Amino acid sequence: MASLQLSCTVLGTTAPKPSLLPNARRGRRFHVSCSGGQAEEGKVDRRNMLLGLGGMYGAANLVSDAKLAKAAPLLPPEFKSCGVAYVGEDPLDVNCCPPTSDVIKDYKLPPVHRLRVRRAAHRLNLANVAKYKRAVKMMRDLDVADPTDPRGFTQQANIHCAYCNGAHDQVGHEGLDIQVHFSWLFFPFHRWYLYFYERIMADLLKDPTFALPYWNWDHPKGMQLPWMFDEEDSSLYDPNRNQDRRPPAVLNLALNSTITDPAQIISNNLTLMYNEMIGTPASATDFMGKAYRDGDAPPTYPDGGTSEKGSHTAVHAWFGDPRNEYNEDIGNFYSAGRDPAFYSHHANVDRMWTIWNDIPADYQKAITDPDYLNASFLFYDEKKQLVRVKVADCFNHKKMGYEYENVDIPWVRSKPPRRAAAVNIQDLSKGVKTAEKVFPLKLRKTTRVLVAKPTVGKADNEVLVLENIVTDNRKLIKFDVFVNDEDDKPEEVDRAEYAGGFTQLPHRVKAKNSVSDLRLNLKQLYENINIADDDTVVVTIVPLINGEAVTIGGIKIVEAPSA
Repeated sequence: MASLQLSCTVLGTTAPKPSLLPNARRGRRFHVSCSGGQAEEGKVDRRNMLLGLGGMYGAANLVSDAKLAKAAPLLPPEFKSCGVAYVGEDPLDVNCCPPTSDVIKDYKLPPVHRLRVRRAAHRLNLANVAKYKRAVKMMRDLDVADPTDPRGFTQQANIHCAYCNGAHDQVGHEGLDIQVHFSWLFFPFHRWYLYFYERIMADLLKDPTFALPYWNWDHPKGMQLPWMFDEEDSSLYDPNRNQDRRPPAVLNLALNSTITDPAQIISNNLTLMYNEMIGTPASATDFMGKAYRDGDAPPTYPDGGTSEKGSHTAVHAWFGDPRNEYNEDIGNFYSAGRDPAFYSHHANVDRMWTIWNDIPADYQKAITDPDYLNASFLFYDEKKQLVRVKVADCFNHKKMGYEYENVDIPWVRSKPPRRAAAVNIQDLSKGVKTAEKVFPLKLRKTTRVLVAKPTVGKADNEVLVLENIVTDNRKLIKFDVFVNDEDDKPEEVDRAEYAGGFTQLPHRVKAKNSVSDLRLNLKQLYENINIADDDTVVVTIVPLINGEAVTIGGIKIVEAPSA
């Protein structure tokens, strides 16, 4: 490709490309003028520069200024500025930065002549398992032949580390991490990630029909680690997993290790899937995650969507290795990609996005905000070319060349059973303290609290808010929440009284602790518990994992703002 000469003046110095612009991140004043557009002193006209750069030098080389606009899409990172990754405030002795390139191309989806079919891992035949093993071995061989090859297994694993554990700063916002979890970018980023991972394997195999198998953990027959990942002499094996959860141990999405009855575990799993996919979301961002834009602080766990916070996080947590400090491999974002099972896990997460899109709902599912559509990321493709991709180009998975094998989806029939009669709130609340007398709460034990409602009885728009939740970012954390639960059976989350939970993987925030709010929609719960004409409810908070690392500042029920 012919080189592009863009003349820019920075502080009176002419440069062939805007390579000096990153200096602005260190607080320097500057003046920039470029062919095709001019910026005022101290600012960059990002719109004109993007047009002038075409596809040769990407947005990763530009400076954003939060003063230019009130909102803007998240830009891809500058690979040359990649730094240290962290867990909480602890720096990692791991270099997860990608190789750099001066050439960045805007990616265009190639024509699709035949759809690749992603099949359920537990239904895969021996020939396809052998093919998958061979593909991963070829990627591992690249690690040895050329550790800088972006197609290598370790380099592919490092993508997740760099985008999720603080190695990449937002362009123009030094010290402000890019975080691809806990927001509306979660599904698009991981879809693109798997897309290129799959295409790299297909190219190495010289088999354009190759497709990733998906770990069908939302079906009872898939609720254990697929056998192909548990063969110790295989390229798919990772010794850094919880050894107590090797097959035939049943996946427990509730993360409650006191449950031993497989039938109860499966019932819980199916109900949790129904809740996160159908019962709980009341808007597109409830499922997808909250908005995340250029200049925003990194989002935290409660900002994520119901699927990400639910089954996605539970699988990571359940199989992470407790023998390791941060539950490596799959139990921590920075190391998750080292486990080949991670990619099949996320193939099923991606499948959840496709299923949710087809489920009828009384809210609009399409997000049309330009800051969502135009958010972008950088990946290396199967030809080792660094490419820029946009969120807007990944909505139709079939246009990306793949589809999922059709299997039964039993959780669509797993709505929690409705209580025949409401509880007697006067009896249930005897001896239960009000919020003012309980909070702030160090979550060392199960706690009950009496919470006032803004309206009497059933309401379609009320939300339970646990506010100012302070957590140790280095810890795996889980607690559950129930409303008007008189049976006191926290191991059974397939009941009407289960409101939701909080699950945190060890992750990156620029401090030991983070502060967030947990919001739980109550519309379905009120219907399921057959709530009476009461103006209070009893909320039960049950710590399951590392409750001592959690402090909750307060609790309330509020009316959700109208859409």
